[in-house]
Amino acid sequence: MNDIAIQVNKLHKDFGEVYAVKGVSFAVRRGEVFSLLGPNGAGKSTTISMLACLLRPTEGDATVLGHSVTAQPHQVKARLGVVPQEIALYDDLSARENLEFWGKMYGLRGAALAGRVDEVLNLIGLTDRQKGRLEKFSGGMKRRINIGVALLHKPDVVIMDEPTVGIDPQSRRHILDGVRDLNRQGTTVLYTTHYMEEAQELSDHIAIMDQGEIIGLGTHAELVQIVGEQDRIDLRLSEANEPLLDRWREVPGVSQITAEDGLITLLADDSNLVLPHLFELAAPAGVRITSVDIQEPNLETVFLHLTGRALRD
Repeated sequence: MNDIAIQVNKLHKDFGEVYAVKGVSFAVRRGEVFSLLGPNGAGKSTTISMLACLLRPTEGDATVLGHSVTAQPHQVKARLGVVPQEIALYDDLSARENLEFWGKMYGLRGAALAGRVDEVLNLIGLTDRQKGRLEKFSGGMKRRINIGVALLHKPDVVIMDEPTVGIDPQSRRHILDGVRDLNRQGTTVLYTTHYMEEAQELSDHIAIMDQGEIIGLGTHAELVQIVGEQDRIDLRLSEANEPLLDRWREVPGVSQITAEDGLITLLADDSNLVLPHLFELAAPAGVRITSVDIQEPNLETVFLHLTGRALRD
């Protein structure tokens, strides 16, 4: 049996002169969590909208469980669960009533519907709140119901588009744990996020997207190897000083520097050798280094290395 759940082949999507997705290709194996990681506007949502048959590709194609998104959209939709970034629920209905409504849209009826709603409420941890009207729910609880809707028909593949954006830490933790539980039950999950730590925690494989293209693809360990043994150094200064950063860029062993919201991030071959030079150059410029944080390479380091920009919220 084919072990590929999703195969994406050179997908393009343009909106007039705006190219949202530019020749994206990747494969998601059955039973894994695969993350598309990138900043807002990277093309993640457009990519999954094509996979969910909500947008037609300008060029290219993709298959979900062997069915083409361009030639067989009905077969794709029948096997797929989609958790959109926007809440698609009715505030004047209870949690249970929302699930029952969408369950009927999937063709569930009678005891089968009631039983599946019970299972989903338990899975998303809202059995005790099932009679509550959604207008009284927090954003995080609504997102959990949103996820529950996508699971009602027991899809083999679930696509989740930024499911934890703008919610409280407790709900976020519950959703991440729920993704792992769902995956342990055999469901394939395609997960989009701009939170590096979510991709690191959940994913078997990660594709880093930026400006409509995949710029890195592999396991977490494979991606980190892109930057080798470099250290990431985060510093804060007493005041902004662009000429100082230009001088730091000339320090041997410094490969990249970026500045964002007062945080200076460097990639260096050896922080022990580089740091003394940074302090020596800062003193005559009248700038104090007020904090230093040295970290092992992570996915943000990889993004910085590949783009010259930091991957931050």
